[in-house]
Amino acid sequence: MKLPFQIDLTDKIAVITGAGGVLMSEFARALAACGAKVALLDINAEAAVAVAASIGENALAIPTDCLDKSEIAHAAEVVHDKWGKVNFLINGAGGNNPRATCDNEYMTRDLSDDVKSFFHLEEDGLRFVFDLNITSAFLVTQVFAADMVESGGNILNVSSMNAYHPLTKIPAYSAAKAGISNFTEWLAVHFAPCGIRCNAIAPGFFVTNQNRALLFREDGTPTPRTGKILAATPMGRFGEVSDLIGTLLWLSSDEASGFVTGITVPVDGGFNAYSGV
Repeated sequence: MKLPFQIDLTDKIAVITGAGGVLMSEFARALAACGAKVALLDINAEAAVAVAASIGENALAIPTDCLDKSEIAHAAEVVHDKWGKVNFLINGAGGNNPRATCDNEYMTRDLSDDVKSFFHLEEDGLRFVFDLNITSAFLVTQVFAADMVESGGNILNVSSMNAYHPLTKIPAYSAAKAGISNFTEWLAVHFAPCGIRCNAIAPGFFVTNQNRALLFREDGTPTPRTGKILAATPMGRFGEVSDLIGTLLWLSSDEASGFVTGITVPVDGGFNAYSGV
């Protein structure tokens, strides 16, 4: 892959959760291209193995349910046996679920079952979304930050535009990502005396496997939601994964961002800055 600039990460042993996805797989490739050893954790074993194969000897796929602390601890043992203690963690696992998604943007007086309103959202769907985003980051950080307490390290969380402005239809995901940004600040303060930095990236709108069906119809034409997103993005386009790599590398480099901790960086084409008028 082509990097916007080069940094030296040869001393980094990195763990990335959700590493089989569109964004995190590219994060893994970028870190490996800079010399890091990358452990790819994902519940989807096939996806993680494919990404590791595309990277080569500096990548290790470890099928892991990041909501099961025993599996996370086992992943840590695998990394320790192969490379040693971890000093870089990216909490990239996350996502939404249809069971926690409304059909309507605004509440109407129609409470029939024909439209899935706020009142029809399923409790297990809400818990799943919170767990997938918040609980996974909490548990994974508990396990791997223990490696960093004595020698320092770097934690990078993946937040979202939802953390700044909740999007319609997805209340649980919006609240969960706001929680990730808050958790990032908490970790930054808590671990600062140990030399552990913690920051987050908040991507704007990128087309991924999870949201493709919301953004494009089966024939490839954009949905009305795509029209709204692009109208609210001053740069007028979806992000490309390459748009995130410069921020990733900056936050990954102790030389470039060694005094930076506790921030969430929007990479959004101006979405967060635009008021709509």
